[in-house]
Amino acid sequence: MLFDEVSTYYEKLENTSSRLGMVDILSEMLSKAKKEEIRNLVYMTQGVLAPPFEGVQMGMAEKFAERSIAMASGFSNEEVVAVYRKTGDMGLTAEEFSKKSKLRIMSKRRLDVNYVFNAMLKIAGTSGLGSQDAKIKMLVELLAASSHLEARYVTRFALGTLRLGAGDATILEALSKMSTGDRESKKKLENAYNICSDLGRIAYILVDNGMSGIEHLKVTLFSPIRPALAERLPTAEEILKRMNGKCAVESKYDGFRVQIHIDKKNRKVQLFSRNLENTTDMFPDIAKAALIEVAAKEAILEGEALAYDDVTGEFRPFQETIQRKRKHGIEEKSLEFPLHLFAFDLMYLDGEDYLSKPYEERRSKLEKLVSGEGTIRFSNRIIATTPKQIDKYFEQEIESGLEGIVAKDLSAPYIAGARKFSWIKLKRSYKGELSDTIDLVIIGYYLGRGQRAEFGFGGLLAAVYNDKKDVFETITRIGTGFTEKNMQMFKSLLKKISKERKPARVDAIIEPNFWVEPKYVVTVRADEITKSPMHTCGREGPSPDATGYALRFPRLVSDGVREDKSPEDATTTKEIIEMYKLQKKVKVES
Repeated sequence: MLFDEVSTYYEKLENTSSRLGMVDILSEMLSKAKKEEIRNLVYMTQGVLAPPFEGVQMGMAEKFAERSIAMASGFSNEEVVAVYRKTGDMGLTAEEFSKKSKLRIMSKRRLDVNYVFNAMLKIAGTSGLGSQDAKIKMLVELLAASSHLEARYVTRFALGTLRLGAGDATILEALSKMSTGDRESKKKLENAYNICSDLGRIAYILVDNGMSGIEHLKVTLFSPIRPALAERLPTAEEILKRMNGKCAVESKYDGFRVQIHIDKKNRKVQLFSRNLENTTDMFPDIAKAALIEVAAKEAILEGEALAYDDVTGEFRPFQETIQRKRKHGIEEKSLEFPLHLFAFDLMYLDGEDYLSKPYEERRSKLEKLVSGEGTIRFSNRIIATTPKQIDKYFEQEIESGLEGIVAKDLSAPYIAGARKFSWIKLKRSYKGELSDTIDLVIIGYYLGRGQRAEFGFGGLLAAVYNDKKDVFETITRIGTGFTEKNMQMFKSLLKKISKERKPARVDAIIEPNFWVEPKYVVTVRADEITKSPMHTCGREGPSPDATGYALRFPRLVSDGVREDKSPEDATTTKEIIEMYKLQKKVKVES
């Protein structure tokens, strides 16, 4: 498939304001790819060179792109920079210089998908002495062979700023449409994605073996499983009712969620975060312990890592644990804040998939694999049959400095990538006012007024994620909780991803001064959730009388963006509606 044709589809995606329109365009484009192209085309459309958990980074800086555009077109760096300052987009800058290039005779090669992708992969893998010049030379060769439109997307892809707005769920729906397009095929593709987290692999299997290949996709070591998520309920009575009178009650730890993949034969261990980022290098103490302390040839297990004081038996605050998430000074911090992993689930063992097995069987097997006396411990738990037992354990865990508890259905399978009532969390905040934090996606920002005018930043328009529709629905404007430092940070960060029009996956009635690609997550606290005619979170239908949900007195509580969460990991519309019901119930009971 020629890259010129792909570029035409990408331009259509950019100009589409409808998510369903995006699905149609993607489905048509992907259906034209050959079997040997489909995997690379999917990665390219995601804006990556490999599944995100593999951590392959493009590594091309803007200044290198400037030099490449200048060399490929015969103009000076200064001329390229001048145009870039006007366009604010290096891709559009490359397109403009492609149109007026003095050196079009440099190459007559027509680019195809695999050639562009492999060239980018080579650029990313080039390092060491002379690597900067080598990267520039390779990009120059691509640009010299590019059409005007191709130059736009070659440059954006090289910089990691492709930003087509197509989320993974939208690409999955497009793949489903390529197949039968019915609800069943979509569900099978989603299930496959939940256990392998690799859209390129799923697309290849679909093209190569059809839906039967998708149905037979199995859990694989070092291809992370999307984590199960917990629902909320406000009381022990309601939890037990949901669990048919008996459940496990585990401690809820405030640390890093970690999925560990172990292959002892090859002495290989990899750790993955909640959003499937490879964090092995950050936590060498846990990786080392996994090879020594887990009695299995191959295993995938899950737990929560946090700093723990063995002398006092106390959990360290999250502010100390978070210092372990770093790329530099890892050894020093691992000595200052050693981690324990509190394991709570087993997902795979010696060639056998454990996801479909009941929780109690998974837990029982897990306890036989680990002694629980080293770096890897078990999550504390009890088996409860009365609300009093749950409440007593809850208060005990709060007193010890933890967040609360998670109740688990003893007979339920591990439900990857979904939020179900087989896991139910109870936190202190659910027993009173709305003090639980909420993770929101930034979809726009406002210019500053008054004292904030000098920063060019006044606040954020934020949204929750509707996982049923794969759209982001507005819930609040955030104007408080900012320091001068993070106002400058947000302005700089968001300016780079601003868009002229509302992104296709954003559902909004109100408009900010600037729209941005849904990319960054922030944590806020609010006094309560209210009904609102201005916000689209949970809004039913187009009627002018329809109302959504909004946050009352929201304020930023994090210093910056949540690097451990993707936009799709943000609080969902469904969660907000449930929290609203819980809030009303608490008020009535009090």
